[in-house]
Amino acid sequence: MTTTVLRMLIALTCVLAACADITPVPDFSLEKVAGKWYMAGFATNAQWFVNRKATMKMGTAMMVPTDIGDLDLSYATLNADGSCWRMTHMAKKTDTPGRFTFHSQVWNNDNDMRFVDVVYDDYAVVHTIKTKEGVSEVLNKLYSRSSEISADLQQKFTQFSLDTGILAENIVIFPQNSECPEATVAPVPQ
Repeated sequence: MTTTVLRMLIALTCVLAACADITPVPDFSLEKVAGKWYMAGFATNAQWFVNRKATMKMGTAMMVPTDIGDLDLSYATLNADGSCWRMTHMAKKTDTPGRFTFHSQVWNNDNDMRFVDVVYDDYAVVHTIKTKEGVSEVLNKLYSRSSEISADLQQKFTQFSLDTGILAENIVIFPQNSECPEATVAPVPQ
């Protein structure tokens, strides 16, 4: 137990030092990031992930730019029982292209999200610093335009996550999963 706690403290120290300097990709294009992505991988030392990572599977994300430069994010993952887990965020643009902020009502945390590596027709690596009650955690996400993730891309994501203080056992490429049906809104009775 003491070894685990010590490893987590060392990782957190590395994260706080390393992550402060992580900047978004140069020449970020909001328009090119638009569309459907697969949530292919997560990497974080956060306890919620450590507890759930074995049961998590690939989901989808829709990224829709707004007229004012914000990014509407919609996530969906099909659960084992056939139900769908869904979440949305409106990520607000900052003065730095490729960097967005949002507050999660679901998790009650503030998020500083940065697109750190993007090949728009292939993949995106997003680095997010989540802060709740003064405690910050890093969450790296791997998005892919395809549900097939190459070994090279997996290695690139793994190395970036290790470099940002994530423990190797907390870097996961999700198994493929069926997709949730499109969310529909019932018409309002007249």
